[in-house]
Parts: sequence; structure tokens; C-alpha cells
Amino acid sequence: MYKTNYHRASSVEEATSLMAGADDGKLLAGGQTLIPTMKQRLAAPSDVVDLRHIADLKGISVAGNQVTIGAGTTHADVANSAEVRSVCPALADLASHIGDPHVRNMGTIGGSIANNDPAADYPAAMVALNATVHTNSRQIGAADFFTGLFETALNDGEIITAVTFDAPEKAAYQKFPNPASRYAMAGVFVAKGGGGVSVGVTGAGSDGVYRASDMEAALNTNFSSDALDGTSVDPADMLSDLHGSAEYRANLVKVMARRAVAAAS
Repeated sequence: MYKTNYHRASSVEEATSLMAGADDGKLLAGGQTLIPTMKQRLAAPSDVVDLRHIADLKGISVAGNQVTIGAGTTHADVANSAEVRSVCPALADLASHIGDPHVRNMGTIGGSIANNDPAADYPAAMVALNATVHTNSRQIGAADFFTGLFETALNDGEIITAVTFDAPEKAAYQKFPNPASRYAMAGVFVAKGGGGVSVGVTGAGSDGVYRASDMEAALNTNFSSDALDGTSVDPADMLSDLHGSAEYRANLVKVMARRAVAAAS
């Protein structure tokens, strides 16, 4: 690792100030991406601002139908939350299958969506749940937040503070994990609520997480796995790499979608 200046922020305001004063600062949430990247010398920030000790960024609350999850909440805390399991068990189940126990106990929901790895699980849930991403300066709808592979609408130094969403009537997440990394080669989150059915797909799209509009239309007419028989996934829109071809991923998306609908039903 290259030499860097480490800062432990005690508040969002302090973190914002530290980032503003850094030549090339990076925010550290759970560290599951940044630290390995620095070890491989693929990143060499002048300053690392640690958010892990900011109490205001942690915690889960449910008020009526609205769920609020602090950006610093770990995957393990989401997975084990009685509040989340009571209103959206699909999200708790998703969190319980991220990486391994070390990753789940260190990684955070805010860090995951800020990094926007194309194979990460949370982005599919955020777009399917029509979540709102709260930062230290504004609110961003999930549909506008994820803008491409590893790209988001966040400005330099902008800090995610929480995510909120309305609990769905029904929801489920199914993924086909890479056997080594446990990242999704294709993951589908299906949510049915007052606004209809939403389908978020991760791990497969060539431009990152996306909404499967044709599947949504079919499921809004008939919420059953059989309704997806007439839909198709274009391989031209899929990733292709050593782990799986575009055609393979296109088929996985449809299979995972069917399984998610069956689980939600």
C-alpha cells in the first residue's frame, strides 16, 4: 500500500470537512472494496476518511410502512434485524447471503450502493423497492442513483447517510452466485406494492443494475412465474466474461426471475 493519511471521523460534518481538505480523499465505509484495492496498488488516495465510527449513520427503523436503514448499517445487522424481517424479509434474506461472515460483519449497505459493483446484491433491491438514497446534501431516487458500472449520481465528497423505502406487499430475491466470490452472476429482486410490480436485475446487465420493464408488464397482468414465459432477455444487453457468456446470463436472469416470483408468491 502507498502512504496515506488516515482520519477517523466522528460526525458526517467532520467527514465532509476532511474530504474537502484532502487532495485525493476516499471515504471508508466497510472497507471491503477500498482496502483490497489499495493493497493491490490500484488506488492510492492521499487521505482515507473512516465513517465506521459515526453513530448517526447506523441503525434501522420502521415507522408505519416506511423503512429507514442507516448507511453505516452492516449486512449482518440488516440480515438479523427483526424490524426488516417483519416488513421486508426479502431484503433480510438478501443481506444474509452477501459474501461470507467477515464481509457481512464489516460491509455496509451505504458502502455497497456507493461502490455500485455490477454484481452487488443491494442495487437490485434498491431499484425494485423504489428506494430513496439520502446524502448529506440531498435525496436521490434509486432510478436516478445508479448510472452505470461502478458509477452513481454521487458528487465528489458526497456522503450517503441512509436509504428509505416503503415496505412491499410481496417481495423476494433470487441469485445465482459465483461459487468463489459469491457475487451474483445474475440476481433478480421482485417487489409488488401499491405502485405495481418492480423487477431489479443485478450481475448480468452490461450497464449494471437495471429494471426489467417487460417482466414488470407481464407480472402486473398476472403475478405468477408462468407470466414470464412470454418474456425474453436480450443477450446483447448482458455481460460476457470468463464466468459466463451473455447467452448464459440472459437465461439465468429469466430463471432467477421465475424463482423470485415463486418465492414471493
